[in-house]
Amino acid sequence: MSLRNARTLTTAVSAACLAAAALIGTAAATGHAATTDRAVTAGRTVPAASAAVGSNWYAAAPYLMPLDNDPPDAGAVMDATGLKAFQLAFILAPNGGGCAPTWGGTNPVDSDTAVAGVISAIRAKGGDVSASVGGYGGTKLGQSCGTPEATAAAYQKAIDTYGLKALDLDLEEPEYENTAAVHNEIGAAKILQQRNPGIYLSITTAGTADGTGWFGKQMLNEAKSQAFIPDNFSIMPFDGGFDGAASQTRALTNFNAVLRSTFGWDEATAYAHEGISQMNGRSDTGEYFTQADFQAVLDFATGHHMARFTNWSVNRDRQCSPPDNNGKTSGTCSGVPQGAYDFTAYSVKFAGATPPAPTTPPTTSPTTPPPGGSCTTAAYRSGTVYLGGDTVSYDGHLWKAKWWTQGETPSTGGSGVWQDQGTC
Repeated sequence: MSLRNARTLTTAVSAACLAAAALIGTAAATGHAATTDRAVTAGRTVPAASAAVGSNWYAAAPYLMPLDNDPPDAGAVMDATGLKAFQLAFILAPNGGGCAPTWGGTNPVDSDTAVAGVISAIRAKGGDVSASVGGYGGTKLGQSCGTPEATAAAYQKAIDTYGLKALDLDLEEPEYENTAAVHNEIGAAKILQQRNPGIYLSITTAGTADGTGWFGKQMLNEAKSQAFIPDNFSIMPFDGGFDGAASQTRALTNFNAVLRSTFGWDEATAYAHEGISQMNGRSDTGEYFTQADFQAVLDFATGHHMARFTNWSVNRDRQCSPPDNNGKTSGTCSGVPQGAYDFTAYSVKFAGATPPAPTTPPTTSPTTPPPGGSCTTAAYRSGTVYLGGDTVSYDGHLWKAKWWTQGETPSTGGSGVWQDQGTC
């Protein structure tokens, strides 16, 4: 993922890592449960994840930075979209060095209350979270912990603290260019898989036109050499010369071939272990991915029974002012015309749910057709959620929605969600 503050690379192995390695030994001797009924962090009791949240929601959870990029209220997002899971980003090594898990390199998991509060609020509404480790910036635990066992111990601390049932390893620059660090990350993931039965694990890495680049392929080879298979390997087909959905689905097709070649899988098995992580709106390099692109990729993912469909990020899933953000990429808005949480709705669909109708009255009055019109279909309302196939009247014409939409006035432009059916 991008739009993160890069930090100085740290490779020293600290005394904390040695203590973490000892912790793994203790866990091995006593056995380790995947979660507890109540996790405790810094004096705060965190409710356990809802039993109703299945792996389909972890597979669809979009990324949310709970401490940066003007985070939206997670509960409001859930109410508006029906989403039940978020991918919280990012757990890193401390900026000053060491092997203890922190949020963003600055907020130690040991003393955290802020993220714990977000998790509690989400779980209180029947949802859950996965934590993402790594990302584009900062020092990764695989770089600083020195061994797979020490790296796993650091991640286990986060799992135990928050009662996590899912974890995403986001392996990007510069970590995935470091052979030893990748060995530590994959080894740690394998240990976590063994010690936390049923935990949902995803591996996310860079996407290229041929699926993934040289370092991504070396990471897959490392996983093969350690006999480690996560719930999915996901690529990020953006910031690499991509242009809309067609280029992304070509990359996914090519990545499928890479997975088949690496692990000896057939096509269907490879797709069942393959995922995508997109960037909604304008990317860092000026690529644009609209609602129509997300719909096309969603159709591809569901049509091929892919394992994961996520995006960066919920923080960006709102319209800039002006909508194009003056041609600049932002961490807090998408840079394309949209209604609030348009892109999150595609994650809800991938999870197999239907985005709900709004629970609040519309804030604007319906538009009255011009004189001479004879529209009998209900007038368009900006606060109403419309699903694919729904029809409305607007400006004397009948309009049909191609997919889920809210807050986009019917026209032949914009995201292309509305299809003009002619005059009433």
